[in-house]
Amino acid sequence: MPSSPPAVSPLSGDAKRSYVRQMFTAIAPRYDLLNHVLSLNVDRGWRRRAVDRLTWRKRSRSPLRGTYLDLCAGTLDLALVLAGRPGFGGRVIGADFVVPMLKLGRKKSGDGAVVDAVGADALELPFRDARFDGCVVGFGIRNLADLDRGLDEMRRVLKPGGRLVILDFGIPRGWPVRSVYLFYFLRVLPRIGRLVSKHTSAYSYLPDSVSEFPSPERLAERVARAGFANVGFERLTLGVAVLLWGDVPEGPSR
Repeated sequence: MPSSPPAVSPLSGDAKRSYVRQMFTAIAPRYDLLNHVLSLNVDRGWRRRAVDRLTWRKRSRSPLRGTYLDLCAGTLDLALVLAGRPGFGGRVIGADFVVPMLKLGRKKSGDGAVVDAVGADALELPFRDARFDGCVVGFGIRNLADLDRGLDEMRRVLKPGGRLVILDFGIPRGWPVRSVYLFYFLRVLPRIGRLVSKHTSAYSYLPDSVSEFPSPERLAERVARAGFANVGFERLTLGVAVLLWGDVPEGPSR
C-alpha cells in the first residue's frame, strides 16, 4: 500500500501519477459505495446534470448518435448515465489508467451496453484527432499530473463543435455553509473513508486535492487558454460541486 503523502502540492509529475494509480487501484472495490455514502447520494444528481450539460442531442451530425468520451472514467458511472438516456444511439468510450476500476465498471454495464472501456492515460490519449463529439470528466481532473497537458489532449480528441464538461468538487463560499462543510470534509469524511476503504491516505488525499485545485474561475481561464470557447461554470449544491464546460470552436484549428 502506498505511503500517505504529506500534502498534494509536493506531489507532481510521475510521483503524483504513480500515487494516484496505486491509490485508486486499492480503493476500487469500495469506490462506488463510498461515493454515494459520503455525498449522501447527491452525486447521482450531479452526474445527471453533467450529462445534461453535454447537450449530446446537438453535438453529432446524426442527432441521436455520435461518439463520446468519459475520461478518468473510473467505474463508468457517467458513461452509463449517458448511454442509458432515452433515444441515445451513439457509443461511449470510458478511458482511465486505473484498469481495475474499469473492470468493475464493465460488470455494471452488462453485455448489451453501448459502452467500451479503454485503459489510457489522460495525458497521452490513444485516440486520433477530432475523434469525439463530446467529452465528460467526472471527479478526475484534479488527479492529473499535468492539468494543462490534459486539457490540450481533451481538445485534440474533440471534433470542432464538440463540448468538454468537467464535474468536480468545490468548496462552498458562504458562511456558515463553508464552515460546516469544511469540518465534514476535513475531519469526518477522511475517517469514514479510512474505515470503509481500509486505505490509510486516500480520503485524506481527497480534501487536500480539492483545496489545492484551482477555483472555478481559475479553471475556466485555463480551459479557455487551452482553446475552448463559450466557457462557463455553475456551482452545485451550495458550491459542494462545480460543473464547468467549454466548446471546441468551429472552423480552422488553432
